[in-house]
Parts: sequence; C-alpha cells; structure tokens
Amino acid sequence: MKFLDREATVAKPGFNRWLVPPAALAVHLSIGQIYAYSVFNAPLTKVIGITESAPDDWRLTTVGWIFSIALAVLGASAALFGTWMERVGPRKAMFVAACCFALGFVVSALGVSTHNLVLLYLGNGVIGGVGLGLGYIGPVSTLMKWFPDKPGMATGLAIMGFGGGAMLASPLSVALMNHFADASSVGVAETFWVLAVFYFALMMFGAFTIRVPAEGWKPEGYVAPKAGGKLVSSNHVNVNRAMKTPQFWLLFWVLCLNVTAGIGVLGQASVMIQELFSEASVGRQAAIGAGAAAGFVSLLSLFNMGGRFVWSSVSDKIGRKNTYTVFFVLGSLLYFAVPSIGGSGNKVWFVAGFCVIMSMYGGGFAAIPAYLKDLFGTYQVGAIHGRLLLAWSTAAVIGPVLVNYIRQSQIDSGVPAAQAYSVTMYIMAALLLLGLLCNLCVKAVHEKHHEKDVAAAAYSGNPDDETAVSDAYLISENVSRGGFGVWWRWALVGIPLVYGVVMVFVKALDLFR
Repeated sequence: MKFLDREATVAKPGFNRWLVPPAALAVHLSIGQIYAYSVFNAPLTKVIGITESAPDDWRLTTVGWIFSIALAVLGASAALFGTWMERVGPRKAMFVAACCFALGFVVSALGVSTHNLVLLYLGNGVIGGVGLGLGYIGPVSTLMKWFPDKPGMATGLAIMGFGGGAMLASPLSVALMNHFADASSVGVAETFWVLAVFYFALMMFGAFTIRVPAEGWKPEGYVAPKAGGKLVSSNHVNVNRAMKTPQFWLLFWVLCLNVTAGIGVLGQASVMIQELFSEASVGRQAAIGAGAAAGFVSLLSLFNMGGRFVWSSVSDKIGRKNTYTVFFVLGSLLYFAVPSIGGSGNKVWFVAGFCVIMSMYGGGFAAIPAYLKDLFGTYQVGAIHGRLLLAWSTAAVIGPVLVNYIRQSQIDSGVPAAQAYSVTMYIMAALLLLGLLCNLCVKAVHEKHHEKDVAAAAYSGNPDDETAVSDAYLISENVSRGGFGVWWRWALVGIPLVYGVVMVFVKALDLFR
C-alpha cells in the first residue's frame, strides 16, 4: 500500500501547514480516551450481577489493572517502535495505531461478552496500548518539523488532544452504556463495539490527512537559531547517541517525577475530595458528594488539556528549562499547601490549587518533546521521544501506588480519612524538588555527540539508520493561508472538544452549589 509510505505523504509546494494540526488532534483525541477508562470500572464489576456485583463478577482492583497495563504498554511500544516510525513516516504509524486501538475495543468487547478477563487485558490493555504508543509519538514528531519556529505550541496542539480526549470519551461512553443497558446487560460490550468504529474513523481521518514537509522546507521568514550559550541547538543527535548523554537521563527523571506527582492524584481525585470535604470534616452543607466530585475530576481534565497548550506555548517564549523550573517550584509549594487548605475547608482554594497542579502536569507532557528537540535536534526526535516515554510507564506505576498505599496505611493506623493525604502530599512535593534538581543540571549536549552529516545519514538507504526527514531549514517558500479545507478540518476536531468543555462546566457547577 504505497499511499501509506513516507513518499506519499510529502507535502507539495504551497501546502498549508495549518492543515496538519487537525490530523494530529484527531488521533490524540481518540487515544486520550484512556484517561476516561475509569467510567467502565464500576459497570465491569457488575457484568454478571447487572444491578450489583455477583460473587463471580470481577473486582474493582482486578479491572483497575487495565489502565496501568495500557499506559505501561504505551511507553514500551513508543520506545520499541519509535525508530520504525521515523523511518516509515507518520501515516503508516498512525494507520497501525488506528487498527490496534480499534481492535483493542473489539477484543475487549468479546472479553466482556464471554466474561474472559484475559481478553480484556489483551484488548484494551496490550493491543490498545500499542495503539496508544504509536498514536502518541507520530503526530508530535511531525508537528515539530512543520513548526520549527513554534515547537512548543505545535506539540501542545497535538498533546492537548490527549488531555482533552477524556472530556469527550467520558460523557459519550456513559451515554452509550445507558442506551445499551437493559435487564440482561450493563451495556459495556455494545459500547466497546461502537467506540471501536467511532475512534477508528476519527484516527483514519488523521492518518490520511497527515503530511510531512519536503526536504529543505521552512516557514516563510524563518531563520534557524544560532548556536551559542543557549540550550537550543541547530545540531542533531541520533537516538542511540542521545541515550548515552546525561541530558537524556536527566529529562527522563524530569518527566517521570513531574508525572508521578500528578498522575497519582489524578487517579484518586474523586475519592480524595469526597474524603477531605466529607460531612464529618466540613459539615453536611459544605460536603462534596459523588456528583460534585465528578465535576471536580472533569475540571481537572479541562486544566490538564488546557495546560498542555498554554504551558507549551509559554515555553516558546521563556524556554523549556525555565518552564520546568516553574512547574517544580510552584508545584512543590502547592503540594505543601494542600493539607492546610483542605484542613481549612476552603473549597475554592483547594479546587484552584489542584487545577493549577493539573495544568502543569499536562504542560509537562507537551513541553518535553520540544525540550528534546532543543537539545537533540529534529533528526530522530520522534524515536528519542518514544524512548523517553518509558518515564511515563514508570510514573504510571509509582504515582498510584504511592497515593493508594500511603493513604491506606494512614487509615489503618487510625488517621481520619480527611487527614490521610497529608503525608502523600508532602512526598509529592519532595519528588518535585528532586525534579527541580534534575532540571537545573541540564546543559547543552556536548558536540562529540552531534551528527556530522545528517543529510547523508537520512538518505543512506540503510534501514538501521531509522531516520526522520532531514533538516528542513534550507530554502523558503510561500505557504497558502486560509481556505475551506483548513476550516472544515478544524471544525471536525473542534466540535468534539467544545462538546467536552461544555459538559465539564455543567458538571463543575455541582462543586459550588
């Protein structure tokens, strides 16, 4: 299928680069569904009992592993297939991602119908996780090549969709389960079939409309940054060399510690706010119930999404290192303050504090590809990004374990549930301070690691080179602007996003009633 090859995706002269972000957003909006997977947890524990859990039903702890497996496989597949993606191009990678992600739902639907837990783990966990990994890195690498003048903003546009995917998936999944539920079914299997078709179509739109810039292309009027004392380099480093540099491993822990602090809280946000603002601690009138807690989770998802675009765009102005310094300093201060804010019963300040924390959590994901591009160049940046995402897999295990087990040990020792998160918050603050130290140690990559002839390596014909499009800053061409072709693509991905945002605000109103 030649239309999937890299050569078939090279943009013709005059191509509008603003046609590319909707393709990236379509894929990330789809795979971002994983953040809303928790809406299936309770129904999956009632597949046999329907209205309540039967003795043979799966336990909540059992189905909870699907999320962790999916994220672990995301990081592993991104690391394993990153160099392959750079060689064959984003279209083929996004096509395979769409097939895997949709197939994951099909296999899981069969698993629910036959009550086979292995099929559920294999479907949404392993096969779907491969789709997550390939779908995550392909669009990001491509956008950085189209927007060398604004790499942070470009990656933020794509990764914003991953954060916003939950806002679309959550109400859509709940509505579908309610529609299909009856006396003999909780509606999960049927919902999985519909989601398989829906997300496959949306991701295929992204795969077929993605383009890569021609060799030598650059934005009109763009001048590549000059080498100097700054971290932004005009040189390039291949993926194997990059992994031998201290900069790679410093950024590994920068991402891992930032994500650990956020993902542990994100996974327990609903339970946490209900326990901190329970009737016993703040009184019946100010207590937060399950409905309001759902609004809190939705609000965090909105800031998680928005932070990916806002903070990554800010990083284009103040630099990636300074942006992460803000994340770690402000984040640690907020985590230190959370127990006191929760103890005071101030709901507004508590919600605002965690919204800021979640914005920086999302911003950390969006700014890291541009940070890698600054240090290692555009050559094989997708492959380097894929390897670095193993930090996400690590954090996906560490974060929830820290929050869940420390909370449980506090409660077991007699600490009231409303006070059981204090130690956890202080540990998260300490982790962010460690991340700050790692970030402050980042320096420019030594010239001994630089590729001497990127163009020759990129077209050597050796499959082991696993290269991306060669340096695209040599000639200038005019790029067409506007037109119906741009607007309908943006509308296709913008309407679902707007729907998700509206639903967030509807749910969030319950917090302050």
